[in-house]
Amino acid sequence: MVLQLGSNLGWVEIRVGRISGRSKLGWVIQQYGLTGGFGIFREAYYVIMFFVSFPLNFIVHNGFKMAYEITNIATNKIFGGVQKIVSHDSTELGCKMNFAIYLPPQSESEKLPVLYWLSGLTCNETNFVQKAGAQKYAADGGVIIVCPDTSPRGVNIPGDSDAWDFGVGAGFYINATEEVWKKNYRMYSYVTFELMNVVNANFPTLEGKQSIFGHSMGGHGALICALKNPGLYKSVSAFSPICNPIECPWGIKAFTGYLGPRDTCNWEQWDATELVKSYSGSPLELFIDQGTEDQFYKTKQLLPENLIESCKNANMPAILKMRDGYDHSYFYITSFIEEHIKYHCQHLKN
Repeated sequence: MVLQLGSNLGWVEIRVGRISGRSKLGWVIQQYGLTGGFGIFREAYYVIMFFVSFPLNFIVHNGFKMAYEITNIATNKIFGGVQKIVSHDSTELGCKMNFAIYLPPQSESEKLPVLYWLSGLTCNETNFVQKAGAQKYAADGGVIIVCPDTSPRGVNIPGDSDAWDFGVGAGFYINATEEVWKKNYRMYSYVTFELMNVVNANFPTLEGKQSIFGHSMGGHGALICALKNPGLYKSVSAFSPICNPIECPWGIKAFTGYLGPRDTCNWEQWDATELVKSYSGSPLELFIDQGTEDQFYKTKQLLPENLIESCKNANMPAILKMRDGYDHSYFYITSFIEEHIKYHCQHLKN
C-alpha cells in the first residue's frame, strides 16, 4: 500500500476503474487495486486514487489494514514449500472467507507470480490442493497458487443450502443483483478485486503477474474474469468449463436466481461465449480442456463448441484439447495439471 499526503489546494483527478470524477484533495491514498467498505467503489476493477477527508489513522485502521488481516488455519510442508489455509473478513461478501495458498520454496527469498484456481460446484478451498497434485509443478515452476472458496459461507440466506447447484458452494463467480443475494453473492468482485489485494498484502507476490484457471463452474469463472478484465491476467485456462451458461440448465438456474429474468438482466455480461463477441482488449488466448467421457459434456451443460465457434467468428485465439476417455473428475484434472501449470508459467515469466 502506498500512502501519500496531499494538501487542500486545487482539484485532482479521481480514477476508479471505469468511474471518473473530481474531488477536493484532502488525504490522498493511492493504491493499485484498493479495497474497502466504500460502497460507491464496490464495482471498481482497479482503484488508482481515492480521496477522503478522514484522519489517516482512521482510514488505515478501519478502511484498509483490517481488510488485509489474515488468520492462519493450517500449514503443511510439501515439495519444499508450504501449503496454507488462511481466513480473513471479506468486505465484498460480508462474511469470513477461507482460501488456500501454496508458497513454493522460492518464495522464501523472492517475490513470485500468482496462479489463481477457481473450483467447481460443491467445492471449497481445499478440494484442489488435496486432489490435483499441483504443488510439485508449482514448486518446479516457482509460482504461487491461490484457491478461494466457491461462495460466501455462513450468511444464512433462506434457501441458500436447498440445492447443490445454487447458493452455498455455487456462487458462479458473478455479482448477484437480485435483492436477497446481492449483498453477499459477489464472487466476481471478490476474486478479481478483494482477494487479490489480500494476497498481495500478505505474501511475496509479483504484483501484476497473475494468471487464472479453474474447473467446471470455476472454469466459467476463470474465463469471464479474464475476458472482463483485459490485461489483468497474463493467461487463462479451464478444465471442463461451463462455456455458455445462458444456454445450459446449470447456468439458467443460477442466473435466474442471482440476476433475475434473462430478458431484463443482461445475462450475456457473465457468459464467456457472449463476452468473446465484444472483446477488444489486449491479446488473450483461451485454453480449454475437455474430457470426452464427461457426463456433463454429454448432457450439454458445458458447451465448449459454442465458445470455440464464438472465438472463430471473433478471431480470438483458442485451444480446445479433447481428452479421449476422461471424465469430469479430479482423476482427469490430475492427469493434465502439469501441462496447465507449465502453460501459465510460460506466460507469467515471459
